[in-house]
Amino acid sequence: MKIHIKKTGRIIVVVLLCLQLAGPLIMLFSGNINLDGNWREANRDSTMITPAAAQTREAVVQVYSARAFSWRGLFAVHTWIATKQANADQYIVHHVLGWNKRRGLPVVVSLQDIPDRAWYGYTPSILLDIRGERASGLINKIEAAIDSYPYKNDYTAWPGPNSNTFIAHIGRHVPELGLDLPSTAIGKDYLLNGSIIDTPPSGNGIQFSLFGLFGILMSNIEGVEINLLGLVTGFDFSRLALKIPGIGELELKQG
Repeated sequence: MKIHIKKTGRIIVVVLLCLQLAGPLIMLFSGNINLDGNWREANRDSTMITPAAAQTREAVVQVYSARAFSWRGLFAVHTWIATKQANADQYIVHHVLGWNKRRGLPVVVSLQDIPDRAWYGYTPSILLDIRGERASGLINKIEAAIDSYPYKNDYTAWPGPNSNTFIAHIGRHVPELGLDLPSTAIGKDYLLNGSIIDTPPSGNGIQFSLFGLFGILMSNIEGVEINLLGLVTGFDFSRLALKIPGIGELELKQG
């Protein structure tokens, strides 16, 4: 009986791992991920999906997502947040740059920049776009959340803390954003300072996570997510969308 149980357990583990890796394998054979690119030559131009700062006088808060560079893009996206005060002539882009750690620099970067730059060849998507007085009222809270992030000099691509851990931290500390990060934002489930229970990045609901490797999340915004080795499977009830590791959300409803 014990031998049978052990064999069944191994089969279940193998099946689960195969299901978790199916999405990244689909991404590999889709041809949408460039595994041979040179980051020095990759496109970093504006994708023209947001107006220049000088063309919009209102305050702006935007969150972006784009496929991670090279092989990481099979599994994950990189996320960042941009803010602009009313009448400011420049956006401030806030994100974590892992390569800064190798250079002995803080990994958290907040600089004047073009918010909708291609992320080394990949066109970003706007996850959140808040304008006007509401945005103006959130910027100070966002800046306070950035200041409170405890891993300003630390970076680990998997399972975290990484760029997505940083943006998830902002979402948890500014729940007014209602931030719904992609299920492919690996690192978003890495809870800070050894915590195992917290609110999801949206600030709505509850999640359990063990070092970002195993966990479950339940929220009115994100839906239900199961994290196995950092790869997320789940279902978004509000949009009727499956969440598939490597691929992200696949909406079931039409129109």
